[in-house]
Amino acid sequence: MALHRLKYAQSLPISTHEAWDFFSDPGNLCRITPEWLCFDIKNPDHGEMYPGMIIEYSIKALAGMPMSWITEITHVNKPDFFVDEQRLGPYRFWHHQHLFRATGQGTEITDLVHYSLHLGYLAEPVHHFLIRPKLLKIFSFRKQTLEKIFK
Repeated sequence: MALHRLKYAQSLPISTHEAWDFFSDPGNLCRITPEWLCFDIKNPDHGEMYPGMIIEYSIKALAGMPMSWITEITHVNKPDFFVDEQRLGPYRFWHHQHLFRATGQGTEITDLVHYSLHLGYLAEPVHHFLIRPKLLKIFSFRKQTLEKIFK
């Protein structure tokens, strides 16, 4: 199994508490995800985030085919970080850390994702030419959208 790592960071002119409030609300995921992914939360009423929280989504990952994605919030340390892990979805393994660090100008938000694909090394060409570029587009879209939201 090939384990891949993606790290994406950006600074926003907001407090760590504001960042936490925004990112820990699953309803905001739709706002910062490209429309072509057709990201749809199936169980939108969650309340405050807690370890063990299950969130169910529908996405269009490959060739526009709808797919279920279920994640569990496994770690929560408000307002510093939380972790979501895929329980069902397009990846063999998905571990996503959301880190928030106060800076002199606001908050640095870091996404650290470790993931692997089904079919192990056989999927590496697909990862190189399709999966990783799509993930980078998603995080680039997220960065641009967040900059507009938090001017």
